Amino acid sequence: MKTPSFGEKSETLVYKKRLGAYIIVSRNNETEIVLIQAPNGAYFLPGGEIESGETKETAIHREMLEELGIEVTIGEYLGQADEYFHSRHRMTDYYNPGYFFVAIKWQQVCAPLEKTNRICWVSVEKGIHLLKRGSHKWAVKKWQANQS
Repeated sequence: MKTPSFGEKSETLVYKKRLGAYIIVSRNNETEIVLIQAPNGAYFLPGGEIESGETKETAIHREMLEELGIEVTIGEYLGQADEYFHSRHRMTDYYNPGYFFVAIKWQQVCAPLEKTNRICWVSVEKGIHLLKRGSHKWAVKKWQANQS
């Protein structure tokens, strides 16, 4: 099966590869998901860049403490979706293979370590609408389809 790809890939741009791991965290019988709102106003699934030496899973565990102050039990792997985008904040073009998971359990263990983002619990439908990246929308829709 072909990996879904989002964004415009230009043959004239040089892309920096940035691997990412993201997770869907839900509550209220999977009717709400949590989104991270960056300082620029954009919404994303929790997660982020896989740092050197990390697995996808260790990146998720680190990012959950940083962004949400939670510990998760990682369940289903939804798959990979690629994204091409330009970061105005970093003035860089990125090729972002994203690996998407579902949390089967989570618990609050501390306050979020990062203070720059806003945490937003929203309905699944609103979350799909708000998410900035096509790959993140794809993951939530795939998760939703697996529920029914």
